[in-house]
Amino acid sequence: MTGLIGELSARSTDFSARWVKHDVRRHARGRKVVHHPVVGTMDLAYDDFALPGDPDVSITTYTADPGTPSADALTLPATWADTQKQPRTANGAHGPSTTSTVGASERRDGEDR
Repeated sequence: MTGLIGELSARSTDFSARWVKHDVRRHARGRKVVHHPVVGTMDLAYDDFALPGDPDVSITTYTADPGTPSADALTLPATWADTQKQPRTANGAHGPSTTSTVGASERRDGEDR
């Protein structure tokens, strides 16, 4: 790790200046641009909720503004996940389902955890 930090510092004055400042903090809310390999770029709002009893553990939710292309894109993974949970029929096709779950993990730019 030390070698990597040294190399990045030598190659980038911007990285070096930021590393020296060590200005790292947790952001409880904000916006994040997420690049998804299937649905493309989404502009999402996030809220980070620390869990009671352990401030180092949190749950982060991502939402899109209603009626935006990001909101439309956010529904596609849920729809896909829903089809993956449906029981298969004798011919291998998916049957109906009424539930859906989508999980994602993202690190916000500039944040260390």
